[in-house]
Amino acid sequence: MMFRLPIALLLIVAAGSLPAQSPEFAVDVMSVLSKAGCNLGTCHGNLNGKGGLKLSLRGQNPRDDFRTLVEEARGRRVNVLAPDASLILQKATGAAAHRGGIRFDADSQEYRVIKEWLQQGAPAPSPDAAHVIQLDVTPPEAVVAAPQTDLQLKVIAQLSDGTSRDVTDRACYELSNLIAEISPGGRVTRLAQGETTLIVRYLNMQVPVSIAFIDARPEFVWDAPPINNSIDRFVWDKLKRLRINPSPLCDDNVFIRRAYLDAIGRAPTATEAQQFASDTRSDKRRRLIDELLSRTEFADYWALKWADVLRTEEKVLDENGVEIFHGWIRDAIASGRPWTEFVSDLVTGVGSTYDQPAANYYRANRDPATRGETTARLFLGTRLQCAKCHNHPFDHWTQSDYYQWSSLFSQLDYELGENKRKDKLDKNEFVGEQVVLVSKQAEVKNPTTGKVAPPKFLGGPTLDEKARKDRLQSVADWLTTEDNELFAQSQVNFIWYHLMGIGLVDPIDDFRLTNPASNPPLMRYLADHFVQQNFDLRAVVREIMNSQTYQLSALPNATNAHDQTSYSHAIVRRLPAEVLLDLQSDVLDDPAAFDGYPKGIRATQIPGVQKRRKRDARLQLGDRFLKTFGKPERILACDCERSNETTLKQVFMLIGEGLNQRLASRSNRIARLAASELSGAEIADELYWTALTRPPSDAERQRAAQLIDNASDRRTAVEDLAWALLNAKEFLFRR
Repeated sequence: MMFRLPIALLLIVAAGSLPAQSPEFAVDVMSVLSKAGCNLGTCHGNLNGKGGLKLSLRGQNPRDDFRTLVEEARGRRVNVLAPDASLILQKATGAAAHRGGIRFDADSQEYRVIKEWLQQGAPAPSPDAAHVIQLDVTPPEAVVAAPQTDLQLKVIAQLSDGTSRDVTDRACYELSNLIAEISPGGRVTRLAQGETTLIVRYLNMQVPVSIAFIDARPEFVWDAPPINNSIDRFVWDKLKRLRINPSPLCDDNVFIRRAYLDAIGRAPTATEAQQFASDTRSDKRRRLIDELLSRTEFADYWALKWADVLRTEEKVLDENGVEIFHGWIRDAIASGRPWTEFVSDLVTGVGSTYDQPAANYYRANRDPATRGETTARLFLGTRLQCAKCHNHPFDHWTQSDYYQWSSLFSQLDYELGENKRKDKLDKNEFVGEQVVLVSKQAEVKNPTTGKVAPPKFLGGPTLDEKARKDRLQSVADWLTTEDNELFAQSQVNFIWYHLMGIGLVDPIDDFRLTNPASNPPLMRYLADHFVQQNFDLRAVVREIMNSQTYQLSALPNATNAHDQTSYSHAIVRRLPAEVLLDLQSDVLDDPAAFDGYPKGIRATQIPGVQKRRKRDARLQLGDRFLKTFGKPERILACDCERSNETTLKQVFMLIGEGLNQRLASRSNRIARLAASELSGAEIADELYWTALTRPPSDAERQRAAQLIDNASDRRTAVEDLAWALLNAKEFLFRR
């Protein structure tokens, strides 16, 4: 006859018959569970657990895990009288059926740690036990040059009692990409050339290690290129370590086109480009940058970028709200308001969405969770969504952090006027004025604990009673303080991304320890510069554009052909939909048409997404072009919504109805050139300078002259040349 002693009695019996010293659950046992992968999101660390067993994700809550393993399921998971018969050992070694497979062997160190803990009576985590306070990884960063192919790490945990231990074999390792592989013992082996970030994790500590695998290049000689400003110094320092020489500077024609496109979203006219090419002053690039930053189109173009992520679209804000909100964004950029003031106004924006433009920020974000997620994403570069249901799997934010941060935005309500929407079945559409107001609402509760989440800054202190009375102002003050590194870094990273094509942190809204900046010293410098310049958007743009780094050619050399993250050469990328359409209009001298807007408005000046719904009227060609080429719907507060992918539909738009219809216009540049007395070579010169910001080569000019001068239909010949230029890679891509 079998019987089961109560688990508490078993623990007492076992503890009385064995030595008092035992492995500490929170350090020794938890590190085994983590190393075996038991508490990962793909296993028992899943939100719902696996096979009836749920552990805290990545071992973030040892006390709950102890209760789960020892006290739940009537204590059947552990057997302190016969440790080898414990389910936690039987399943991990494959002695009992386990869908997770074998996690470690019966003769392994992991097995011995858990068995010894069981032999000691499976004691609970002790509040007095030493805990890990620091993790030291050697080397902290490395450049591994061929023929060397691997690197051995050493991981030392510093404990609160002043002792340390080598945990290299117990630490967990995760690589950010597939250019290398990592052994359980911390040996990194190269699979391909490139850079990777290795995350070393031991219990609650995580340390990133940057590792670059490079070719030997025994003949490498650093070119020592000039330095225009500190940006170049930080970029060159890294490139030199990687034995990479940057590409040379781009030529004047490429530079002026690039600078115009990046700063104001349009290409220079033929006259502007020719004047720049003939300018012999040594500082002409600096002068051009200053001129571009003072033009009205700068505010147009950069307001477009922020209108995208601030969800400036008609369904939620209505047409009037879109016009008001976009105009306010543009005015802030045009007037050079410090960015801290702009953000502060957004975060504290209440009142009528017609009279107080910033209030539209909260009109588009209707609940505390969405407001918190959006504010963290846009102004701290932090993605919090994963922490809504459980502790963040890739960052240190907990579920408590999520709801405490959301609680800061819980005191808002809406006073709704008459909804004059056209579609009575679309509950998301609201046409009419709304008033955002601060009104005592039900406090945010943590769904796991069921308790009210006290308002707390993300990574900062909990609000005191005085600060709680005006939570939005408290958030604004904390967010925009000079000491808030995440705010400054996330904002300069947004600017860097739009000028350089890839963020220092990429994706740009995913700042975390496990996704570090590709050049941390450069990131810190730009953030400090932003603060020192009183959070001036133009100051950061000017600093970047004046650097040698920004002005490099896109043509790679023998050392940097594989570099995608160290800025050794310019990144070629397709132009945004609005810029591409406006360039077409400039070349053809025939503005595109958009529903609900006057003829002549540029695509980069359009405040919203679409004034008229497709069901109400057939979209104009301009609207169809923007949608086809990736203009975002602005449903998400994320630049990731904009698409630069190439599709078959885009091809049809370029070779079919859309472009051909505009080419055939009787009042465009093509018609005037065809009717003029200009020779084919002269027409080629004007079109090449206008479309590609350069003169045609001798061969190109000769072929164009033959095409036009020998044509029986001169108009068709000029159209053919223009069509070819508007479909050229040089036209479609920024280089």
